Amino acid sequence: MYTALTISAVLIFAFIYLPMIVVVFYSFSENAVNSFPIESWSTKWYGVLMRDTALIASFKNSLIVAAAGTLIGLLLGIPAAFAVDRFHFPGKALFERLVLLPMILPGIITGVAMMSVFVLAGMNLSLISILLGHGTFLIAIVMTQVYARLKRFNRVIEEASMDLGATRLKTFFFITLPNIRTAIIGASLLSFTLSLDEIAVSYFLTGRDLTLPVQIWAMLRRGITPEVNAISTLIFIFSVVMIVIVTRLTRDKAEA
Repeated sequence: MYTALTISAVLIFAFIYLPMIVVVFYSFSENAVNSFPIESWSTKWYGVLMRDTALIASFKNSLIVAAAGTLIGLLLGIPAAFAVDRFHFPGKALFERLVLLPMILPGIITGVAMMSVFVLAGMNLSLISILLGHGTFLIAIVMTQVYARLKRFNRVIEEASMDLGATRLKTFFFITLPNIRTAIIGASLLSFTLSLDEIAVSYFLTGRDLTLPVQIWAMLRRGITPEVNAISTLIFIFSVVMIVIVTRLTRDKAEA
């Protein structure tokens, strides 16, 4: 039974990641046209990538949106997690569902809905509109991560701190925050990665300033080139590293 499960898992992961591995290999092909077998190897397409002003500009836009969106997620997601965990108020169940709704809905629906609202409001589509779109689902990401950690947090430690004379503010900064910091860091890295890779919402909310995924999508209309393979490889490596860090932080804290 375990052998069958292992083989099934290997086949599933191969189906998911083998195409990406092919892209990585082709990013080191010296030829401008993808062909098999690869006749010669080169890193020149990474040099071409670094000289592509449109890609560099879109990458900077993605970094700005991802960083600002992550900040929005933290500023609103952390209080939302505490509100759901610590307080009982009318409409609490509805509040939880409304916050999680952008994460549950397909990105294309969120993008079309927000684009319609911005157009009706007379707001020009720009990096601000993309940022607002990303912020809506990043709040849910942060809230779920922090809320899960708060559910495992032993509040007796907080009560002991306040019994010993510490104020609620001191208790938060010296007791609560250190115990949930890995969840916050993990949520930040996960939010940044998801925002950097987001295309569905960005596609409908983008204006003249393109983000990196939208720029790559526009380039793919002319066909797959080694330059696209190179940037895809870098994004893939970055995403894998961020996910590994998030998983390690969450696992270490759970084991502790």
